[in-house]
Amino acid sequence: MSILISIFISGYHGKTTDFAKNSSCHRTTIAHFLNSGKWNDPLLSDALKQAVIEIIYSEAARTGNPVFCIVDDTIASKTKPLSRALHPIEDAYFHQSHLKKKQDYGHQAVAVMLSCNGIVQNIAKELPVPPVMSYFLCDCWYVSEKIINTFVQKGFHTIGALKTNRLLYPSGMKKKLSELAAERSTTHKGFDLVTVKKRNYYVYRYEGNLSGIENAVVLLSYPEKAFGNPKALRAFISTNVSLSTQEILSCYVCRWPIEIFFRQCKNHLALDTYQIRSSKGIQRYWLLMSLTHYICVTGTGGYRSFQDGYHRICSAVHQEKYQYLFLCAKASDDFEAFMKLAG
Repeated sequence: MSILISIFISGYHGKTTDFAKNSSCHRTTIAHFLNSGKWNDPLLSDALKQAVIEIIYSEAARTGNPVFCIVDDTIASKTKPLSRALHPIEDAYFHQSHLKKKQDYGHQAVAVMLSCNGIVQNIAKELPVPPVMSYFLCDCWYVSEKIINTFVQKGFHTIGALKTNRLLYPSGMKKKLSELAAERSTTHKGFDLVTVKKRNYYVYRYEGNLSGIENAVVLLSYPEKAFGNPKALRAFISTNVSLSTQEILSCYVCRWPIEIFFRQCKNHLALDTYQIRSSKGIQRYWLLMSLTHYICVTGTGGYRSFQDGYHRICSAVHQEKYQYLFLCAKASDDFEAFMKLAG
């Protein structure tokens, strides 16, 4: 509770000193609780997963809307320790940062989210078969035959981004996706103007096999004002070939909440400023942050956005502090005299 309360207090940075401010325990005791304390974190993880699955699957059964399983990763950047450091932070390595476009030192956090009808929450990997047709949404790093087949067995089609060097086989000829796009864009043949979220795109639709995948739809897309520009080319895949071009792109846009989730975790849950050294302590910390996210979304009456729930709890925590200060002042012998002086 000391850790959870600390998250909603101003100046939170994910440090044990932050936790100690709201606890009768010394910060070393809290560090011990995270790093080697004897509490059943797998039980908490399983309970959290089950609670999220029940909420999302119930919403899918009630509304008939698809379940989106969204996967992405981010880097919690850390300072590279000196070679003579006695106790460097564990499990930190160099990872390729998509945002910085270079190697970044730190922890790579992979998040799996479930979404239905606007309800989104972070969960772990194992999923039961959904009650309706559902989709695995991902960027190009997760589009592989093995992952796609795993989700097919769980009842999920895949809609994801593709690298532009992916091999396609139009008319039985092996060709890079970027090469096919360049050929088609010179004549404009086969491109349709599609509107998604009030933005227009020229899209070419390919259906057939590609490297490692027997049959799928691949969309080659340019923004309307950057048609034919190789740097503006984007590609998407859908293993459900019955979906229209508009439906595929509209589903892929639903992947955006996981990007918001990462930004919220860094801004409010100290995903990139925590100072915990052991691998077990870091995983437990991430688990408690997931619990915090769940509480914000579901714990303030109905289902809310994380941002709304977070601010509601912050307001309640601060209000509790003000009430306590008022009671302390009221208990003072000089309270009435002070109030008169204050006007």
